[in-house]
Amino acid sequence: MIEPIDQSRREQVLERTEHFIIEAEEALERPFDRIPVRFDLRGTTAGMFRADGRQREIRYNPWIFAKYWDVNLDGTVPHEVAHYIVHEVYGPRRVKPHGQEWQALMHYFGADPEVTFKLDLEDIPQRRQRTHPYRCDCRDHQISTTRHNRMLKGAGQYLCRYCNGPLRYAG
Repeated sequence: MIEPIDQSRREQVLERTEHFIIEAEEALERPFDRIPVRFDLRGTTAGMFRADGRQREIRYNPWIFAKYWDVNLDGTVPHEVAHYIVHEVYGPRRVKPHGQEWQALMHYFGADPEVTFKLDLEDIPQRRQRTHPYRCDCRDHQISTTRHNRMLKGAGQYLCRYCNGPLRYAG
């Protein structure tokens, strides 16, 4: 199993993130807030810009960075900074996530505007979503935590695709 990047490498990622924010400020002639950068992303995603209201953050996967350092420093960091800048300039849902505005910024950064990379992630820790037991009239089902929580709140009801019967919690 691969080990996540250490503090020294995290500092390099933070410096690179800051570098691209400064480049965007110079190009667009306006300041941008410094948002939290976290190294807590797991699974098969190398990076993520996330906005929830006025809360914004960039998250990186320290295991994928450890395995593919140069690819992520040169590709993932500008990719996520570009998402952040486009969000700040155009607002949420006003442009496509990897649309022409994002692509133009990636070109300005000198980065490849490729959306995803296809590399071997076999030894990267994967998230495992917990499932919950449910039953219908014909069989047992394993339901994701997301759907389970929706049903508990009364915000969703799911039917069996075979017998069309409602799923009932069996735990």
